[in-house]
Amino acid sequence: MADYTFLPDLRAEVTIPKDGILSRTIHSDDRLTATAFGFDAGQELTEHTSAHPALIEIVEGRAEILLAGDRHEAGPGAWISMPAGTAHAIRATTPLVMLLVLLR
Repeated sequence: MADYTFLPDLRAEVTIPKDGILSRTIHSDDRLTATAFGFDAGQELTEHTSAHPALIEIVEGRAEILLAGDRHEAGPGAWISMPAGTAHAIRATTPLVMLLVLLR
């Protein structure tokens, strides 16, 4: 059995639901949890914090992201690193696929 995860196309792992948000854990171990998200346009995760440091990468689509009170427009290739406790929110402005990695 292999000790790695290989996904040839992360976008293929996520079906964007109409008028909703889908999340799918694609990897979890004692160091991190990686979750792929699919948001329909207009869907959002309201402001919240995490007990763990986190990384976000926008894979496809566009979003407005609030980080510690600062608003950012983000598209494919945008990458975010947040320490634990950072207030953040995400609103998809188009159908969106993103990867969230929570570090332990």
